[in-house]
Amino acid sequence: MQPNIVVCDGMDKSIFESLMSIDGFNVHPEPKNSQETIASLLPTASALIIRSATKVNAELLEKSPNLKLVIRAGEGTDNIDKLACQAKGVKVANTPGANNNSAAEHAIALMMTVLRKTAQANATMKSGGWDKSKYTGVELANKKVGVVGFGRIGQIVAKRLAGFEPELLFFDPFVKESDLPYATKAKNLQEIFSTCDVVTLHTPLMEQTKGMINADLLNLMQPHSILVNASRGGIVNEDDLLQVLKDKKIRAAGFDVFAQEPLQEDSPLRSLDNIILTPHLGASTEEAQLRVGEMAVNQINEFFINNNLLNEVRA
Repeated sequence: MQPNIVVCDGMDKSIFESLMSIDGFNVHPEPKNSQETIASLLPTASALIIRSATKVNAELLEKSPNLKLVIRAGEGTDNIDKLACQAKGVKVANTPGANNNSAAEHAIALMMTVLRKTAQANATMKSGGWDKSKYTGVELANKKVGVVGFGRIGQIVAKRLAGFEPELLFFDPFVKESDLPYATKAKNLQEIFSTCDVVTLHTPLMEQTKGMINADLLNLMQPHSILVNASRGGIVNEDDLLQVLKDKKIRAAGFDVFAQEPLQEDSPLRSLDNIILTPHLGASTEEAQLRVGEMAVNQINEFFINNNLLNEVRA
């Protein structure tokens, strides 16, 4: 019986066509599907290729008796119940590294947008204004930047930022010291939040990091500081973030990820003028989509043709 492959949340057209062309697979002929369509395909699906929209939980698995493999086209797998998958014998894999540069660049784009107020200035220009004095920005040079989480993405951010000539601190309990001569390890998170002009988050979402950035840390920040999160939603307590932004206890923030996605239409974060919001665009570059797609197609081929599981992720 030929494996039935369902691409749930989108894939680059050329890569999808490459997947469709592989002999021995039945591939659902749409590179992106609604959750309703996905639900109708689950009973016969052998493999799912997902991004962040589809949640692989116990309910989905119950409807998928033939499912053998879930590939997260990206790195974070917090939208997959890995324990439930293991209990059902469903393998989980991701595409590590494919999105790293894209995510790092987006974090820096958010950082610069917040510091130079370019999004707000653009909005007033499009509405006929010329509010030059209103949008005086702040330079990154000679500021202190704290990188929370110093894995692959955090280190790329540090490398890219070095050209702006800030002082770079990082904190990561799993990294003892940096190979980068311009990045120094902080003693703890408290040092990062109390001393840095810019704090950028690059940690995975897991039990230890859920809600990790809360009022205790946010209230250590200086009134001129900014916070950037282009890593995972749920790391920051959004109620606490809302309060420090409303009270102007920090200058501003730039967020690409949220505890609940899509961000609710009535979220009070949408009404604030001191936060820049983007709809989880960290991996949304043409280059990143090509890389994750190529890796996912190769993984499908290896798993079903060569009985070889690449980049397995376990609970």
